[in-house]
Amino acid sequence: QVQLVESGGGLVQPGGSLRLSCAASGSILVINSMGWYRQAPGKQRELVAEITSRGTNYANSAKGRFTISRDHAKNMVYLQMDNLKPEDTAVYYCRVDLYYSEPDSGGGYLAAWGQGSQVTVSS
Repeated sequence: QVQLVESGGGLVQPGGSLRLSCAASGSILVINSMGWYRQAPGKQRELVAEITSRGTNYANSAKGRFTISRDHAKNMVYLQMDNLKPEDTAVYYCRVDLYYSEPDSGGGYLAAWGQGSQVTVSS
């Protein structure tokens, strides 16, 4: 019913930049929030940044370096990451909280996740 497709991960040197993109498609009625999470090896998944109707929210580690933005018309969310550090190395996941429609059940509320994008910061 709902699909999230991420793009933009890769290998970058410390101090470099990357831009992640996430496109949501399917039977979407209303998007409540869009965000990015990350999970480093041996660590729990953590919030990086999110954007809701009330504004944006960043993890302390992302403030001043990362910028989240959203294209309402395309149901896309972006994460611009600047001044990347080795500790930013992780798999990054987009998450979209939304209401969807479904012919049989009528639909409901869903927290959909992208497939994950590897970001590696290394010299």
